[in-house]
Amino acid sequence: MQKLLITFGTRPLAQRIAKLIQSQYDVKFASSEEVPSFLAANYSKIPTGINPTFAHELLKLCLDKQIDYLLPLGLSEVQSLSETKLLFEEYGIHVLSPDKSDLEDIFVLENPASTIELLICEKGKSIHSDKTLEFEVSGLLTVSDDGNDVALCTV
Repeated sequence: MQKLLITFGTRPLAQRIAKLIQSQYDVKFASSEEVPSFLAANYSKIPTGINPTFAHELLKLCLDKQIDYLLPLGLSEVQSLSETKLLFEEYGIHVLSPDKSDLEDIFVLENPASTIELLICEKGKSIHSDKTLEFEVSGLLTVSDDGNDVALCTV
């Protein structure tokens, strides 16, 4: 079973995603936030997305845990990783976030309501269902009602 690492793992959005894909992926969590001591064994500690060492620390964690997919949920993490996706891909790790060029144009939806359908996509293809988008964008996404736009979902 392939492994997927979700950042901001303590947040409800991360837990919701884990429930959505737990039958298809071995889900791991990381967080830059404080984790209660009784839960610490289930979470890896990472720096914040604005930390200059963020990408390298996260790459090391992904390599240590043999992660196949990385899903960053913080906007600062997405922004940082948009510049270093190629580095992760060289090691066979798929970063599920928009490319830097797409990030400038995509709408960002913070803490989407639980009623909003979520898609985890890599280049427009869902990694957990048979859905394909018109747009070749990666990340945790939701599609507009008319199907003409997508939004990046973050915490």
